[in-house]
Amino acid sequence: MTAPDVTGTPTSDEKVPTSKQPRKQPQPRKQSSRRLHPAWIVAAVAFLALVGAAGFRAAPGVLMVPLQQEFGWSTTVLSLAVSINLVLFGLTAPFAAALMERFGIRKVTSLALCLIGLGSALTVFVNQSWQILLTWGVLIGLGTGSMALVFAATIANTWFAKSRGLVIGILTAGSAAGQLVFLPFIAALAQNPGWRGASLLIAAGALAVVPLVLRWLRNSPADVGALPYGAEAPGANPFGSKTTTPGVAVASPPVGSVTAKPDSANAAVRALQVLKRASKVRTFWALAAGFAICGATTNGLIGTHFIPSAHDHGMPETTAAGLLAVVGIFDIVGTIASGWLTDRFNPKVLLAVYYQFRGIGLLVLPLLLGSSVEPSMIIFVVVYGLDWVATVPPTAAICRSVFGADGSVVFGWVFAAHQLGAAAAALAAGFIRDATGHYNYAWLGAAAMCTVAAVISATIRKDAAKKQPTPVSA
Repeated sequence: MTAPDVTGTPTSDEKVPTSKQPRKQPQPRKQSSRRLHPAWIVAAVAFLALVGAAGFRAAPGVLMVPLQQEFGWSTTVLSLAVSINLVLFGLTAPFAAALMERFGIRKVTSLALCLIGLGSALTVFVNQSWQILLTWGVLIGLGTGSMALVFAATIANTWFAKSRGLVIGILTAGSAAGQLVFLPFIAALAQNPGWRGASLLIAAGALAVVPLVLRWLRNSPADVGALPYGAEAPGANPFGSKTTTPGVAVASPPVGSVTAKPDSANAAVRALQVLKRASKVRTFWALAAGFAICGATTNGLIGTHFIPSAHDHGMPETTAAGLLAVVGIFDIVGTIASGWLTDRFNPKVLLAVYYQFRGIGLLVLPLLLGSSVEPSMIIFVVVYGLDWVATVPPTAAICRSVFGADGSVVFGWVFAAHQLGAAAAALAAGFIRDATGHYNYAWLGAAAMCTVAAVISATIRKDAAKKQPTPVSA
């Protein structure tokens, strides 16, 4: 080896950094094709969290009759408790999306599950109607709102650069799976030993998922040194601005928005700013109107009043609960299939078809209800299950395509409309039942609204193209 020159001149054996050799910056670790991408682990935990949070969704329809029998409360009072829950469920969602950006997905999800568990556990002590409004309405409403379908959209947009429609479909099916898992047990416990045991089961289901969330649910791919699933370069946008949705005109980010990571200093302010920007785009109002009708015809009517209505026709509550469980089974299949279709076909066409088929089902429902389960009722349950929340993947896809980085929070506001529609329908159906002695007018009115939703959905592409907000630089 040649000795170095005493003057400090480098020898031929020494490597000297120059300005042409910049220091390499650390890059996210590339996942081996043989390893399971961490995004799928996060999605699996998110699925379980949605299952745990969905227990209460199966409860009101099953517990309404036992509570009436014990306390003498009217259908309208119990429907009001459900309506408060659904309103808070919806209004919390957009703020929860912003809170997840501010504090992280894991913290918000854990707190939401604890609220659901607390509200369900305290229900066993109620003896006044205002107390059921507090537990069913306020506590569980805030908890479930933070675990709303916007949670699925946030996970998909943050962790996945491709297959987002499929992932949203799978996660949305988690809510249906929760109904499927809990509903038969809730119905059995409501009969023996009673509705209090069913409430404790819901609390246990929500709290059991918290340790898994704290251990495995990461806030972003950067936390584990990875890229979003399907990202091709370190600079890939996790919000998917390069990904387009078939058949939907893609608008530039609304005025005042940027494609970089949003300022999350104040989650509430961010949620309201996104609402202000989105409200200037007609597509937002089309999605919100359609989703309000979606909520009215699922959570508001079938989810809350199907079992009491079947009971009015002489059907045992456990049998009616079993039919809703079948809805949950086919909801899983339909939602996952809808996610797959959303990645490949025009989402506004899918929405129009889904809403119209749902309207046809509601139109014939009064003719199908009876004291026993006939084959025609099985057909209704299967079709309605396939269509239950199949609207979620195409709606989330349009939000992402039109609103870019604001898509998750915009979907939160659209989902708020979903729950407001559900709350109005739940309360109105309870009033109709008390006033007329049956639910027929509620079913027929909902069928008409589904046709309106189908027509509105068919205009989404045109409205998106007409309203092109002026892009601004970050």
